[in-house]
Amino acid sequence: MKIRLLALFFMLCLFACQSTKEKETVIISSENSIRYATGLSIQKFNQYSVVTVSNPWPTAEKNYTYILHQNGVILPDSLKKFTKIQVPLQSIVVTSTTHIPALELLGVEKSLIGFPNTDYVSSPKTRALIDAKKVREIGTNQSLNTEVLLDMHPDVIIGFGVDGEKKTYDQLQQNGLKILYNGDWTEHHPLGRAEWIQLFGVLFGLEEKSDLVFRKIEKDYLDAVDLAKKADSKPTILSGAIYQDQWYLPQGKSWAAQFLENAQGDYLWNDSKGTGSLSLSFETVLEKAQNADFWIGPGQFTSFEQLEKANPNYSYFKAVQNKNVYSFSSKKGKTGGIIYYELASSRPDLVLKDLIKILHPKLLPEYELYFFEKLK
Repeated sequence: MKIRLLALFFMLCLFACQSTKEKETVIISSENSIRYATGLSIQKFNQYSVVTVSNPWPTAEKNYTYILHQNGVILPDSLKKFTKIQVPLQSIVVTSTTHIPALELLGVEKSLIGFPNTDYVSSPKTRALIDAKKVREIGTNQSLNTEVLLDMHPDVIIGFGVDGEKKTYDQLQQNGLKILYNGDWTEHHPLGRAEWIQLFGVLFGLEEKSDLVFRKIEKDYLDAVDLAKKADSKPTILSGAIYQDQWYLPQGKSWAAQFLENAQGDYLWNDSKGTGSLSLSFETVLEKAQNADFWIGPGQFTSFEQLEKANPNYSYFKAVQNKNVYSFSSKKGKTGGIIYYELASSRPDLVLKDLIKILHPKLLPEYELYFFEKLK
């Protein structure tokens, strides 16, 4: 009887030790490797990573956690309730053009097998894959073709949402497909958006490469910020344009406004507190910005003829009279996609250098504009 009780005691001790050990492995003690992005967390362990996306769209009410693991890894029980994705990926579907540059910067664009509305893709590399029928059309982001996606069965679909409507994604997930939400577009710091390349680095087992790529972009961006501080003036700036009788322009804490601030520009609505866009009357904008030195980002306009034809009142602005209006809408890909919308979030260093060149040309005498162009 004594021996049985002793054996039982040792078994209970062993079970307790194993349970404690298991709990210890479950504790997320690894530091988040993300430094600028507020909606992404990546915690790395020996054979798996815990990825948390906290703001995939502005009204998101919960976090999304994903366990990216190697083949054959036994995960702690407490992690098994989360979406599990085996890495490195062999195939992927992305749903926003902002995801394309990350694939190309890591050299894994050939893993892309589907995209919604492929005409929006501008990059020559990915366009060549589309033209070669290696990337299938999967409808539009609002109405994905579930039959095609189920037939392709990619390793993961990188989801993109604006308002939390995810009925199609839920349906795909119920049918066995893996959905991982990407919220790069909700970031407000220019380097925060670019840092989402680290997510793709973990997905493809290319963490070191993604870190090197991002650190180079980060260095170039910060170097450009320091260069702009040498400017001897701070030109006033107007942005946005009229849409359906309202003038929409970036709020003071938005991604676009931060670029202008870092380029040592005096954006006239820099004191507004929001991160989205303002909606103002033409008269309100004219009163404040009639004498602005530059107009940067005038909607879809690419020529002064288009601008003045759309609204003759635009001619009241000094920036129009002095031909100091710069747009990113004139530089397009083969099928009409605007390059800025696709690449700018991944290459904030190039956006900032463009703005410095426009506002303070003497600081970058040899630099040629990459995204922006003066209206013709």
